[in-house]
Amino acid sequence: MWVTSSLIKALKPTAVALGNFDGVHCGHQQVIQPVLKQEETVSTVVTFNPHPQEFFTGKRRSLLTPQSEKVQELERLGVEQLILLPFDLELACLSPQEFVEKILVQQLKSHSISVGQDFCFGKGRTGTVTDLRAIASNYGIPTTIVPLHNCEGERISSSAIRQALEQGNLNRAKLLLGRAYSLVGTVVTGKQLGRTIGFPTANIDLPIEKFLPCNGVYAVKAYIAEIKSPMAGVMNIGNRPTVNGTNQSVEVYLIDWSGDLYGKVMTVELEQFLRPEQKFESLDALKNQIKIDCDRAKATLETSPLL
Repeated sequence: MWVTSSLIKALKPTAVALGNFDGVHCGHQQVIQPVLKQEETVSTVVTFNPHPQEFFTGKRRSLLTPQSEKVQELERLGVEQLILLPFDLELACLSPQEFVEKILVQQLKSHSISVGQDFCFGKGRTGTVTDLRAIASNYGIPTTIVPLHNCEGERISSSAIRQALEQGNLNRAKLLLGRAYSLVGTVVTGKQLGRTIGFPTANIDLPIEKFLPCNGVYAVKAYIAEIKSPMAGVMNIGNRPTVNGTNQSVEVYLIDWSGDLYGKVMTVELEQFLRPEQKFESLDALKNQIKIDCDRAKATLETSPLL
């Protein structure tokens, strides 16, 4: 997939899905579907970098899918191009008419557009999807407006997924995402305290903007590119209070597996929330609990067709 922040370097003509698409969840996938496999056009997702809210507030937003993960998910769907449109003052000041004319028509040579029902654009977010359809039609460009999608009575949204993850409700998050929530990062050297009690862990260095679910212990599947099969594991997100830890860390213990993973990229799929993080009276008590966690994780993951 071609990824660019330059409209000049963009592949054209395009069929464009517009939005932020954080999470690339089930609702987002419905917006993207209409632009896939259109004849003589490049299926293109246009998103904004940084997020407009981040631009105006100056506050970093946590993301369900940082750029590398978003690229992977879009590519899996069959998207051919991702344009990370630089969101700056010049872009923010474009009227809805100017946005369509300058960006979609002149620069991207769009043949079709797809947006979610709640998409807003242009200066002050004054442009609605109805405006978009009307303006684009003046240039002969059809616009697909995708209705908001619900799951069990709740709107599918990035906010709803975040809330489910904050509550440790992984089944809910998985239902809304259409897949297990995952963390992708590089294995780095930690304090190596786990190996002193017989449970060496892989410390995962994640993108700073990656959204983390609630602190606690999880049953997970871990993937390394060089290893064909997924590995069963127990992951801890938290501050490690038993050993007086102060900084939040993400550590994965791989059950019945050993080897050198330093420097490798690990993808961790969260399958079940096992328990909140807690402080134990001794390392022996912690060790006993980890054994229980491993047994629970194995029982959970054995039901998966991949393990």
